[in-house]
Amino acid sequence: MRSAFEGYHPIVNFVYFTFVFIYSMIFMHPLCLAISLVCGFSYSVTLRGKKAIRFNLIYLLPMMIIAALINPAFNHEGVTILTYLDSGNPLTLESITFGIAAAVMLASVVCWFSCYNVIMTSDKFIYLFGRVIPALSLVLSMVLRFVPRFKAQLKIISNGQKCIGRDISKGNIINRAKYGIKILSIMITWALENAIETADSMKTRGYGLNGRTAFSIYYFDRRDKKALIIIGGTGLYVLVGSLLGRVYFRYFPSMKSVDITPYSISVFTAYLILCISPIVIESWENRRWKLLQSKI
Repeated sequence: MRSAFEGYHPIVNFVYFTFVFIYSMIFMHPLCLAISLVCGFSYSVTLRGKKAIRFNLIYLLPMMIIAALINPAFNHEGVTILTYLDSGNPLTLESITFGIAAAVMLASVVCWFSCYNVIMTSDKFIYLFGRVIPALSLVLSMVLRFVPRFKAQLKIISNGQKCIGRDISKGNIINRAKYGIKILSIMITWALENAIETADSMKTRGYGLNGRTAFSIYYFDRRDKKALIIIGGTGLYVLVGSLLGRVYFRYFPSMKSVDITPYSISVFTAYLILCISPIVIESWENRRWKLLQSKI
């Protein structure tokens, strides 16, 4: 089933993910990190269902734990000393807190990137930047769709190799290594041939030439205008608030946050509205669809 937010104009999708990516990577305030992680996780589950839950639990959760543990083992800054390690280095509260914050930031960015791969397809990216930077936009669109296509092709090739007795999950370690190298060789050959064929195909069609026209199925309507006003307005409001230091949080040498004022609360609220916007859109469209079905 197609996502409701995916049906919006590409400029709306791109502006939204630009704001979310930048803010998720630079805001280190615990409240901002929590908003980004919860909204990113919720939206990834909304888009991908059980696959997102399985991916987040199997890969993201261990990655967060490892990242949170590694930082205090190597970072000994901070004035609140909890204990001393066997090496004699102090274990500080600030280093533990910063490690957790860094782990949350990393997980939230991965969640948002998984959502980006679903919403911002390669044709949308080429639509936005094909005329401005045609070569770079083509390369970026190929890179962004390479991972899912590579995984799908790898599964096909692995199943094919199993049919001829080259199963990498069976046999001794030498045979399994040989079968794995064979599959890797096939995958590299396929990737290179696919890239050459795509480049030749786009060149034959005149991609990037001056005066070339392009068919587009995207139209900027009233719905897109409303969404862009909300996303752009909240994004810029958060930007102004961050420039004024309303989302500032310091971890070293001691933890310190900005004072909670009505204005800072409004900045955090705007950030929440920005991050949760596509989830609200999904819920609203599903509700309208169910209402229409009930009237039939």
